Amino acid sequence: MTSAMTIEAPALDTPDPKTLAEEVLLSLKYRVGKDPTVATPYDWLTASIKVVRDRVVDNWMQATKEAYDQQEKRVYYLSLEFLIGRLMRDAFSNLGLMENMREALASLGVDLDLIATLEPDAALGNGGLGRLAACFMESMATVDIPAHGYGIRYANGMFRQEIHDGWQVELPETWLDHGNPWEFERRERSFEVGFGGSVESITSKAGRLERHVWKPTEHVLAVAYDTPVAGWRAKRVNTLRLWSGMPIDPILLDKFNAGDHIGALAESNKADALSRVLYPADSHMAGQELRLRQEYFFSTASLQDIVQRHLSQYGDLKSLPDKAAIHLNDTHPAVAVAELMRLLMDVHGMDFDLAWNTTKRTFAYTNHTLLPEALESWPVPLFERLLPRHMQIVYAINAQVLLEARATGKFSGEQIAKISLIQENGDRRVRMGNLAFVGSHSINGVSALHTELMKETVFADLHRLYPDRINNKTNGITPRRWLIQCNPGLTALAREAIGDRFMDDIEAIKGLDPLADDAAFREKFAAVKRQNKARLANLVADRLGIRLDPSALFDIQVKRIHEYKRQLLNILEAIALYDQIRSHPERDWMPRVKFFGGKAAPSYHNAKLIIKLANDVARVINGDPSVRGLLKVVFVPNYNVSLAEVLMPAADLSEQISTAGMEASGTGNMKFALNGALTIGTLDGANVEIKERVGDDNIFIFGLTTAEVAERRNNGYNPRGVIESSPELSQAVSAISSGVFSPDDPNRYRDLMNGLYQGDWFMVAADFDSYAACQREVDDVWRNSPDWYARAIRNVARVGWFSSDRTIRQYAKEIWNVPV
Repeated sequence: MTSAMTIEAPALDTPDPKTLAEEVLLSLKYRVGKDPTVATPYDWLTASIKVVRDRVVDNWMQATKEAYDQQEKRVYYLSLEFLIGRLMRDAFSNLGLMENMREALASLGVDLDLIATLEPDAALGNGGLGRLAACFMESMATVDIPAHGYGIRYANGMFRQEIHDGWQVELPETWLDHGNPWEFERRERSFEVGFGGSVESITSKAGRLERHVWKPTEHVLAVAYDTPVAGWRAKRVNTLRLWSGMPIDPILLDKFNAGDHIGALAESNKADALSRVLYPADSHMAGQELRLRQEYFFSTASLQDIVQRHLSQYGDLKSLPDKAAIHLNDTHPAVAVAELMRLLMDVHGMDFDLAWNTTKRTFAYTNHTLLPEALESWPVPLFERLLPRHMQIVYAINAQVLLEARATGKFSGEQIAKISLIQENGDRRVRMGNLAFVGSHSINGVSALHTELMKETVFADLHRLYPDRINNKTNGITPRRWLIQCNPGLTALAREAIGDRFMDDIEAIKGLDPLADDAAFREKFAAVKRQNKARLANLVADRLGIRLDPSALFDIQVKRIHEYKRQLLNILEAIALYDQIRSHPERDWMPRVKFFGGKAAPSYHNAKLIIKLANDVARVINGDPSVRGLLKVVFVPNYNVSLAEVLMPAADLSEQISTAGMEASGTGNMKFALNGALTIGTLDGANVEIKERVGDDNIFIFGLTTAEVAERRNNGYNPRGVIESSPELSQAVSAISSGVFSPDDPNRYRDLMNGLYQGDWFMVAADFDSYAACQREVDDVWRNSPDWYARAIRNVARVGWFSSDRTIRQYAKEIWNVPV
């Protein structure tokens, strides 16, 4: 079936503004309990959301009923993150209600744009993993696939980032303070979750083992909260089901009455902690234990829900793989493999072989990283103490897999050890990536390069054992959120130029390609970009008090702060440029603003130090009159989806500069390109495929390739020699090391710089000169405005393929066996 969709009227009725205004008033009165004369902006926000939510519910129920009646195969997407952002504009747009709702609210004296900014970002994710899951949920509904997303309803998310004196400060995210008008609590969909305890073996009178019974010593409840996810034109509405931890007994009255008021709430607090914070710091054992508890908590609740739904409709579990596709988004839900085996064997009486075959046919797994430390593993004693029955099952699966490997005669003892689910060297650990791999019929990477590297590196031996399992599904983004909603100016310009077809089939945006050579269109495109940059400049002025010139080149790097993403490389180049501007004021420097944004994990010392360095460098450069405003550096705090929706349309240059071979895909690169930014990047992740799509002349590529990085690491790399041979880099490193940017603490960055001299694992020094030269090439192209905007238009026109609709159709056809 073609990826194109025909233009048609919205699936729901489209009421006129007068009708919508009446509905909002009724919602305000009966759902919020307020009179318009005393209603706050939050009240109007809630009333408006509930009006559109009510219109979604009809399609939601209809889609659910059809899935049952037609016995459709369902997709169940398990993810520890769903970075859904604000939902009001998403729903208004997908239902075709945006303009009528704007007019309706205006007639009531309410500004839609104002109340939209009051909706908090749902604190359900942190980075690309969670945003991909959100895009996938919207695309599954758009392409008409019946699906449920499963995750955790975090009360406080990861954290809200503030910058105090340049340092990251982590504060609780309080997105649920005003409630969540999108969700429906489902107390009737509560499942018991156990931890700890012991396993009892039940034998027959003849002494034959019949089954195992796990007897946990701890019990909590997982309670469901459902959010409807509407696709484009609301053809289908799917369900995002999030689990909240609750105690079975909210208070232990015997302890309370005995005076132990804190102890009486201990069980309640332990349950509450399960759905309180995303990614608790795992630098200590307590954090590791909580994280494993969270992963099992949401995995078992989701599987119990799936199994119960399947049994209620089909009566037995042998048909589970034919009617349910369960997808593991990275290793976080990998414990679900052992949990489904437990449910099939211990609860529903299957023997091991049938349960194992059923499990493998049901699960699929997406790997998102080549970093060994990100392929989760758990100490065997911790895993066995919390999940004793699952440890037995992991050992049983491992025996099956290792015997299979040995029987082939193709693997050495060392290779079999790498296949094992248990890491034996050093502390014994359960390898969750290996568990997800062996328990799934499909394992996919998220870019062509990443998938090939999976076969060669982290899963090389498992790939040799199961050569047909690894496949590629390059990531994508939803164009509804990342073009139509966040960039209405560019959307309107494209509609005027090529019509509306691209709104239903984003690949039709390639119709803009010939217009890159049209001077009048380039001028209109540049005007839209200028408006978007002015909006960002106003935001920065309001939040940070920094004045920016929208005519400068806006150079943006926003993503999770991590050494492999190389924000440090960007900062070093900013310092080198700063030195050159001061040393050579006579040169024709192009005005530039370097934007940084992103969160560092609370326990990641170097990442937090890089944030501080970016802010220290910004303070010095922005305050130096000799620079004459030609260079400014801005760190925008608390990077999230809503901030991205302002940054992406305003970017001229997109920084995608990870060490080659270390970024699985990236989706920020796709969002920037779709909004008319040129990419500067390495041949890493999806940059490789973006280059193929947009053409060599419309992207700036620099640095070592993956093979060259490996060659340097394996054959001796002398970063000190590289630094000393590069005057610009040497001067920048020396300035940082000597305290030029940290006069209050001259030694603050000494260890960070010593890391470059002594190891430079991420090849910052190795790539610096190439990166700096590429940035001067950027300056040269920016100097020729018509050429720059022609390249930018070609980026917009040629990246429609990077749509999550395309990705989801590939998943459906090649992994899930679901019709689209």
